[in-house]
Amino acid sequence: MNAASSPEEAVRIASVNVNGIRAAYKRGMQQWLDGRGVDILCLQEVRAPDAVVRSLLGENWHIHHAEAEAKGRAGVLIASRQEPVAVRTGIGDSYFDTAGRWVEMDLEIRGSALTVVSAYVHSGEVGTQKQDDKYRFLDALGERLAALRDGAGHAVVLGDLNVGHTQRDIRNWKGNVKKAGFLPEERAYFDRFLSDGSGFVDVARSLAGDVDGPYTWWSWRGQAFDNDTGWRIDYQLATQDLAARAVSADVDRAPSWDTRFSDHAPLVVDYRI
Repeated sequence: MNAASSPEEAVRIASVNVNGIRAAYKRGMQQWLDGRGVDILCLQEVRAPDAVVRSLLGENWHIHHAEAEAKGRAGVLIASRQEPVAVRTGIGDSYFDTAGRWVEMDLEIRGSALTVVSAYVHSGEVGTQKQDDKYRFLDALGERLAALRDGAGHAVVLGDLNVGHTQRDIRNWKGNVKKAGFLPEERAYFDRFLSDGSGFVDVARSLAGDVDGPYTWWSWRGQAFDNDTGWRIDYQLATQDLAARAVSADVDRAPSWDTRFSDHAPLVVDYRI
């Protein structure tokens, strides 16, 4: 599916790690966005100053963007066609306040409250501070999910969460069980995030069923993209009632290696709200 507009009364929410918005635009991101009919856009690894971001996206968006203090790293944003009710930055742990990894936007859509989150979880590295930071961020993520679940209205957390939850989410899972992104300890977080009592649903998995993928990330190196040797690490985690309103979930995989604008593909979900 690559419809120019969403179905009647549906809200189209798209998320993609752009691996640097300036590079993504040079590779054709604008053409993808112009033809996709997106109502709410969540980006990760923006890696650009706010003025540059706004000049690239244009004036037809309400943008909430959190740059990382470390130049050229991370950065997340939400861009909405509709004016938000409120916006927030940060996951609730002050350790990450300048990390550029979590932003929230509250919207009112047809009388329903909706909170949208753009999140970028650390990639991690076994045995290093990077992995310690990843676990600390996942701890904070669990706490914030619980608060969103218990709040009023719908909520959806979108983005590059940098963990493949199950063997269905990584083509070469056997070769990655001791590497960041597929560690048993990391996957256990997602078991909790998506347990029956969590209040959240992995929308793309729910709609795709028990199949391999569909993957959202492939290494730039080798033949990973051509062979579909990918990882499914980009998610839309929605509260149960919102997830039940999802009518489609599509990974906009580029037709060829050289037409990609990022090493991630957009995840696009239509919700009837």
